[in-house]
Amino acid sequence: MVTLLGQRDSFLKQIETAFPADVLVRGNEITITGRSDVIEQVGRVFEELLELLEQGLELSEESVGQTIGMVSGAGEGEGVPGAPRPSEVLGDNLLSSRGKKIAPKTFGQKRYVDAIRRSTVTFAIGPAGTGKTYLAVAVAVRALQEHQVSRLILTRPAVEAGERLGFLPGTLYEKIDPYMRPLYDALYEMTGPDTLPRLMERGVVEVAPLAFMRGRTLNDAFIILDEAQNTTPEQMKMFLTRLGFGSKAVINGDATQIDLQGGASGLAVVEEILTDIDGISFVHLGGKDVVRHKIVQEIVEAYGRFGQQHLTVQD
Repeated sequence: MVTLLGQRDSFLKQIETAFPADVLVRGNEITITGRSDVIEQVGRVFEELLELLEQGLELSEESVGQTIGMVSGAGEGEGVPGAPRPSEVLGDNLLSSRGKKIAPKTFGQKRYVDAIRRSTVTFAIGPAGTGKTYLAVAVAVRALQEHQVSRLILTRPAVEAGERLGFLPGTLYEKIDPYMRPLYDALYEMTGPDTLPRLMERGVVEVAPLAFMRGRTLNDAFIILDEAQNTTPEQMKMFLTRLGFGSKAVINGDATQIDLQGGASGLAVVEEILTDIDGISFVHLGGKDVVRHKIVQEIVEAYGRFGQQHLTVQD
């Protein structure tokens, strides 16, 4: 019971703050009073937390908060036929990295991870903080560990550099390194600072700008294209046609953060072009899938409301 309710009832206080219900604990018995719909929701929260404990997972304020959010998030997955339970979302262990278990944290992230597993090509479109790159790298490293693929390739367009790239000091790799840094950060966390250099030296892991993909055929590889909103339609086609036998690709992007100087984004039109092809999945993530600081979710939602109002006024 202490494990379920938290030290000094910290988890219980989280639940009571989230729901207008009274929760009484006597020994191993929990009594909930309040409106019938609220009682049902609180009961579901306790059921899901107990299931997580039975799976051997350690509860935290974060996981309790995520469970509360999924149970109370009407229309986001809870109660929808065929949707996973919160315990199935949080209990989906993608990768164990240096004592830390990496798992999806929202219904949207679970849909994204499942799409990567079943599809040859997966597109994830959503705002910053929704775990697009992080989860894709976790699935890719797991596939590498289990010998499902023989190498891992991470790429992104170095659009921000433009003509200024030549003025930066150092070799070409030193110039493009800042643009690859988000990919390195995720890899370092999941493989370790000692392991990653060895994997890169052997060519098992490659991090390179999108321009380096031209003319290649990538067999038996897990390929991740990050910041795909900054590709042109021609670059997107070039990347997708690099896919070889035994390979899998994940393309991530945020349609609201296009840095291209004029011209169309390859990400903006790709769903219309490829929507009817088997083996290709599109997953759209939103504000409820943001797993950074709570204020980031509120910022994303505020910008979304502003953009919708602005579009309505223009119309």
